[in-house]
Amino acid sequence: MNKPKPDLLLHAAEGGEPESATSTLLGTTALSSEAPTVVSPVEPTPPAEPDPYDLASLRLTQAFTETVGTKKLITTVPVRKPKKQEWVRVHPGLEYRDNFAMIELKEENEEYIVAPPLIPSLVGEYVNKTLFTAINRQGVLFLWPVPLPDPEGRQMIWHRSLQDGAEMAMKQFIRCVANKALGAYEVTISPPGVPEPVFPDLTFQEIIKIAFRDRLIWSIDHPVIKRLRGLS
Repeated sequence: MNKPKPDLLLHAAEGGEPESATSTLLGTTALSSEAPTVVSPVEPTPPAEPDPYDLASLRLTQAFTETVGTKKLITTVPVRKPKKQEWVRVHPGLEYRDNFAMIELKEENEEYIVAPPLIPSLVGEYVNKTLFTAINRQGVLFLWPVPLPDPEGRQMIWHRSLQDGAEMAMKQFIRCVANKALGAYEVTISPPGVPEPVFPDLTFQEIIKIAFRDRLIWSIDHPVIKRLRGLS
């Protein structure tokens, strides 16, 4: 007969039920076969979406504005008188003004230069004008037309006051405003300390070419001449 194991006898002597060898072995096996605890990895928090209106990322740095080196391309030069709320200067150089025979379409507010060979056949249709190269405080270049005196030397007060304003604008910024009660243009001089204007690096011929790109009358068959004669 097999003898009981010492650990079983000891347990029985202490008043407990003797455990079988099988139960002891099973308990040990169960403890040793427990699956290890699996820790799931923590998902990283995605970065916050950048604010598209963040001023720090939108504003131009001083270095950018200094190194770009862009040059403004002038493709349009208006032909007009100064506006009543506009401060203007006139280029003082003689080479930046000249006299031309011109036709004005008042309804369209358009000016045309008439080629000299056509002048004899267009008497009464054109007006002789001086075109002054002018610029306003915002840097907009334009040509300022001022009617010349007639062949007898007479000049309307309106036109004379306009010419006075153009000549004064060669030295300082001025405003030229029509005063109907006075029957002339009133000229206001800018206060001292206004910076000098910077005229574009263009010749007068280049300015004329831009301003009158589609407004040069070289032929009697020009649409403007036909319109004035009721032929279109």
